[in-house]
Amino acid sequence: MILKICGITNQTDADAAIEAGATAVGFNFYPHSPRYIAPAHAAAITSNPGVLRVGVFVNESPARVEEIARIASLHVAQLHGDETPADYPASLSVWKAVRVTASFDSSVYDDCPAEALLLDGPAAGLYGGAGKTFNWSLAGVSTRRIILAGGLDASNVAQAIALVRPWGIDACSRIESAPGKKDHKKMTDFLEAARRAAA
Repeated sequence: MILKICGITNQTDADAAIEAGATAVGFNFYPHSPRYIAPAHAAAITSNPGVLRVGVFVNESPARVEEIARIASLHVAQLHGDETPADYPASLSVWKAVRVTASFDSSVYDDCPAEALLLDGPAAGLYGGAGKTFNWSLAGVSTRRIILAGGLDASNVAQAIALVRPWGIDACSRIESAPGKKDHKKMTDFLEAARRAAA
């Protein structure tokens, strides 16, 4: 299972996440996000071989996504906007973020060419994560690879994994001391709980 810590903005947090067992780290390139990081700054944050480097984008052109991917050595583009398959970059994997509401229908995405769907909670029309959970039973019916996001922390990740059996899990705001600054204990506890639940 992919264990992703998103909203990384500094080397200290990246090191702590990887040491605690993260297999993916996320960098937010949406300029309006409080966790925004410049591509050159993300490039300077190193990560171990085998750890996926994921870029969060909102309605960027494929050319711009690929340019940032080259600068920051990304493996995956996580698309949180209104992108269609025509907007997907050709040179790296795509995880398409989807807001899950009561009317969520996973079959709409059966033909989506993304490597995985990242299912996130509601955000009142805002782009990017809002740290809110959703009804996880709505995710369990999908036949796609699912990355579960939205309001996850050590207190609920085991329950979420047991219900959804996702391909990956993703945490950000609930394991922070401030936007873009990780609480290392909360982050470690989250990753330990996720690993135990996935075993």
